Amino acid sequence: MSGRKEFRTFPIKLFVYHLRQDDPKKCTALRLGRFGLARIVYHIRGLPPGALMLDPFSEIAFSPADRVIIERNGLVAIDCSWIHANEFFKLRVRGQSRCLPYLVAANPVNYGKIGKLTTVEAFAAALYIIGYREHSEKILSLFKWGKVFLKLNAELLDLYSKATNSSEVVKIQRQFIK
Repeated sequence: MSGRKEFRTFPIKLFVYHLRQDDPKKCTALRLGRFGLARIVYHIRGLPPGALMLDPFSEIAFSPADRVIIERNGLVAIDCSWIHANEFFKLRVRGQSRCLPYLVAANPVNYGKIGKLTTVEAFAAALYIIGYREHSEKILSLFKWGKVFLKLNAELLDLYSKATNSSEVVKIQRQFIK
């Protein structure tokens, strides 16, 4: 399938605002773009209005309740270096944002670190939580370590996906951390 056709047929529109800060050979977002599973944009105005943005500094936790917004308007991840992430997200880009709950990274650069997810791990977690588990597995299948992410976080992802709202996700996260 051509990249454009895959993007049109994928049930959730994934968008990446790419800031060109990391090694393009290791960039998970660019690989998603090459396989037609996400649209890569280089200007903020290229993002769809109303899409939900994954923001590690948001005060609202991502939950299954976000499914309606995402199905209608899409899901956005920002691809930038973790070194500069705080600077970018301080700008508060337009639209709604959500923070993914407690999850462990499986990527080779940040393996075992809490919350230091790659773009594909963030998308996969979000898709899993809103009930698109097969699509989560599909995008992770592009990476040797993709299945490891799901194994490391299986219990949490299942619990988060059964929550009804952000408050319940936060409660689950707190219980797990204890």
